[in-house]
Amino acid sequence: MDSLSTPWLIIILLGLILASAFFSSTETSMMAINRYRLKVLAKTNKNAKRTERLLENLDHLIGTILLGNNLVNIFAASIATILAIKLWGEGSVILASLALTFIILVFAETTPKTFAAKNPEKVALPASIVIDLFIKLFKPFVWIIAQISQVILTSLGVKTQNENASITSEELRMVVSDAKPIIASTYQKMLLNIIDLEQVKVEDIMIPRNELISVDINKPDKLLKQLEHIQHTRLLTYDTSSDNITGLLHMRDIVNLYAKGDFSIENVLTLIRTPYFVPEGTSLAHQLAHFQTQKRRLGLVVDEYGEVRGAIVVEDILEEIVGQFTSNQNEIIDEIVKQEDGSYLVDPRVNIRELNLLLQLNLSVTKAKTLNGLILETLQSIPKHDVSLKIDNVLIDIVQISEQTIKLVRLKKLD
Repeated sequence: MDSLSTPWLIIILLGLILASAFFSSTETSMMAINRYRLKVLAKTNKNAKRTERLLENLDHLIGTILLGNNLVNIFAASIATILAIKLWGEGSVILASLALTFIILVFAETTPKTFAAKNPEKVALPASIVIDLFIKLFKPFVWIIAQISQVILTSLGVKTQNENASITSEELRMVVSDAKPIIASTYQKMLLNIIDLEQVKVEDIMIPRNELISVDINKPDKLLKQLEHIQHTRLLTYDTSSDNITGLLHMRDIVNLYAKGDFSIENVLTLIRTPYFVPEGTSLAHQLAHFQTQKRRLGLVVDEYGEVRGAIVVEDILEEIVGQFTSNQNEIIDEIVKQEDGSYLVDPRVNIRELNLLLQLNLSVTKAKTLNGLILETLQSIPKHDVSLKIDNVLIDIVQISEQTIKLVRLKKLD
């Protein structure tokens, strides 16, 4: 090395600094590149496909990059030392080391890594050609380094398996939220609602048991009279006790009997469909899939004791995705009336999720599903008239109570 002329030493040193910049930028770009965009590019781009393959084995990829980077940096330090002694004597070694540290930090670390982080595809894809070659050349050395590293990590109790391959629901939400320029806001909300289907349970949106219309099959006269005035499309039937649900009647089938002239109580009873029960705690995502496989549109939600708590219909699950439909929206608006002072008169039986959606609130749905349940859960007793309470940033006034039941409340959002 001493036999080389000064110009050649300078050229070699500059080449090593460039090599160090290459390895540094490659490492950053490989870690910063978007894996999902890379999968798309890999279908048509050979370099992208090679990069994706390299990223499948991070141990060999990082080991090769670090091996190359350390080799060129150590080699550069040796050349700089020889060059400094040759030009300025042995007293300049420390000064040369400081100068080389500054040069490597700026030109071989900070600058190339910043550029690579902002333009990962421009760096990673072409660099994959060289890195792939180096991996093949240094494979035995890299394998030894990787094994030693794994032994050390295992002894420290660190898991060496790649746990970042899957994406969590929160990360997926962030991806969708950041896609505003690409996805219209309406479709973006739908995608976010689909992601949330796994978190929402059937009891969160079910029709409560006390709102379900049912009739005793042992009382045909009452059944026929109820059919004349019913405004619902479905009617539950029970045998003697309202807790003993026997099935479901669809008004469409009864209308068909009228059209054919075959209407009679006997024929009506033959139309009763077997009830489909859904255990509470089932997520909307799973229940939607169950509705598809079972070819059902309505299920009865039961608790751990088998008691019916309410009903879940496929339309309500679809509304969780696309938003409220007009008919149901009007029903909810009837339950929430805005006052001149900015407050709202609310029927406390309203579902908290619907209330949060309409009034942009953030009331908890973990302890109760209706506003009435949330008030009772907070007070731990049946409230008296003119009682006020504050939940989160909402002031709630009890306006009307009848027979120990809350009939009407006033809500006001606090700033």
